[in-house]
Amino acid sequence: MKDKTLLMIPGPTPVPENVLLEMAKSPVPHRSSEFSAIFDEVNNDLKMIFQTRNDVFIFAASGTGAMDAALSNLVNPGDKVLSLVIGNFGERWAKIAESHGAIAERLTVPNGETINPEVLKKRLDEDVNKEIKIVTLTQSETSTGAVNDVKTLCKIIKEHGALSVVDGVTSVGAIDIKTDEWGIDVLVSGSQKGFMIPPGLAFLAASEKAFEVHKQCKYPGFYFNWSSYKKSLAQHTTPYTPAVNLVVALHAALKMIKEEGLENVLARHRENAMLLRNSLRQMGLKLFVEDDSKASFAVTSVFPPDGVSVPSIRKVLKDDFDIIVANGQNDLKDKIFRIGTLGFVSERDILTVVAALQAAVKKLKLQS
Repeated sequence: MKDKTLLMIPGPTPVPENVLLEMAKSPVPHRSSEFSAIFDEVNNDLKMIFQTRNDVFIFAASGTGAMDAALSNLVNPGDKVLSLVIGNFGERWAKIAESHGAIAERLTVPNGETINPEVLKKRLDEDVNKEIKIVTLTQSETSTGAVNDVKTLCKIIKEHGALSVVDGVTSVGAIDIKTDEWGIDVLVSGSQKGFMIPPGLAFLAASEKAFEVHKQCKYPGFYFNWSSYKKSLAQHTTPYTPAVNLVVALHAALKMIKEEGLENVLARHRENAMLLRNSLRQMGLKLFVEDDSKASFAVTSVFPPDGVSVPSIRKVLKDDFDIIVANGQNDLKDKIFRIGTLGFVSERDILTVVAALQAAVKKLKLQS
């Protein structure tokens, strides 16, 4: 049946109908008072989602754009960056740092595991000359479904004196993350995840400490320059042409989040993820991250049952039920499949994908 596709991937995520309708309207002039009013409300709402008093910059970019904007505004050639790598996107931080001339050291754990705070503390304690300027880390690792204890890790980073730069692309709006209270210096996210709109917007919140470091950055770039965005925010706009209709869509999506209440939104993500995880266990499937305390509420990675391949599961789900789940990435391709539970996802969606998965596995086993 046409137009019944159910996206159950870590992003893009399903978009509510009223958000789509708002986005479909004719664009308003981006330098008009009408757009500025919408833009101001969006910015205030983003502060609520990010749980910060500081500005949240909006870029016309993907989540990776926000990651690039974070480091390009902080590092100078030769600066030392410690990247905490728990998967593909933790590694991306290190690659971005190196692309800007920084020296990136990786503290890496196997896929599916998370950073041990004691290991981080030991490494930072060894840095007696305070050469490590920035520590990058991921809250919800999209490639594995593991989630770091960002609160504890950022406390350790703060005690050392380095800046904490956090990837919250699949966690902001889905998993609790308190920017100011936890002492996070930079937090980034993207629109196609917990924000319930299509890809195209990226968000960045920076602490006062981070902004002071930015002022010492020799080559902050042109398009992503924080100073330009901060100056334009005071004028109720952006320095360059914004993705107008996506901002209007975000305005509608944030209204939905406010009406539900952020605490209720986070609780819904937790309950949906646990419903999925427990249902998969009852099916006899093995989870890639078995410890619930280290598992993301945004994405769950699953091993296929014996004798059934990941591509065949994904094909049957798509062909028979019009449900799309994600493959693994890099070394995990065809070894796991990933089910997204973030954004505009309800209990009904979870039950639907579980029932479809049961039918798909049964069909494939009968064929083998």
